[in-house]
Amino acid sequence: MTYLALMQTRAPHGAMDMILSGGLSTKIILAVLAVFSVTGWVIIFWKFGQFRRVRRQGAHFLQSIERAQRLEEAYKSVVRLPESPYTRVFRQGINFFSELRPGALKENAPPTPGLSEAQLHALRLVLEKEQAQERDELAAGLNWLAIIGTVSPLLGLLGTVIGVMDAFLGISASGSANISSVAPGVAEALITTVAGLTVAIPAAMAYNYFVGRLGSFSGELEGFASEFIGTLAREGRL
Repeated sequence: MTYLALMQTRAPHGAMDMILSGGLSTKIILAVLAVFSVTGWVIIFWKFGQFRRVRRQGAHFLQSIERAQRLEEAYKSVVRLPESPYTRVFRQGINFFSELRPGALKENAPPTPGLSEAQLHALRLVLEKEQAQERDELAAGLNWLAIIGTVSPLLGLLGTVIGVMDAFLGISASGSANISSVAPGVAEALITTVAGLTVAIPAAMAYNYFVGRLGSFSGELEGFASEFIGTLAREGRL
C-alpha cells in the first residue's frame, strides 16, 4: 500500500483520531503534557485556596489589632487568634522584644529604658527574617507553574516539528505531494502545539496572578512590621 493510500485510509476526523493515529513521539509528548496539565491544575487550586485563607486570616488579624489601644492589649488579642503568617510575625517581634526587656509587657509594669540602636536593628532583622520565611512558604509551588507555563509550548512545538518531519519523509517516500496526502500528517503534528498551549496558558495566567497576590502579601507584612516598630516608638519603648 502506498503512503497516499495509507494516509487516506487512516485520515483523522477529529482530535481524538489524530491522537490515536499519531506516532510514538507524539503520544509521549502528549502524555507528558497531560501530566503537566494535571499538576498545574492541582497547584492552581491549592494556591487559590491558600491565598484565600491567608486573606481571610489577614482581615481577622487587622480587626483584632485595630481594637487594641496598647501593645499589651494587641498581644492578648493576637494570642487568641489561630496560627497565621500575621500572628507568627507579631509573636516573633513580641517575643524578641520581651527577651530584650523582660516583663515590659506585663500589666502595671514599671517603665523600662528604650531599645538601643543596635537592639532596634536586631529587631528589624528578626522581623525581616520571619517575613521572608512566610513569603517563601506562601510562594511554594509557584516555580512549578512557571516551569509548566514555559516548557509546555516548547514541548508542543517539538512534537509538531517531529510530526512534520515524519509527514514530509512519508510524502517523499510515496512520491505524492497533493493536499490529501500532506494535510493529515500536518494536522497530526499540530495537535501537540495545541495541547502545549492549552496546558501553558492557564499555568502562565495563574502564575502571574499569584505572583501579584504574593507581592501584596509581602507588602502587608512589611507594613505591619513598620507599624509594630512605630507602636513601640509611640509608647516610648524605643
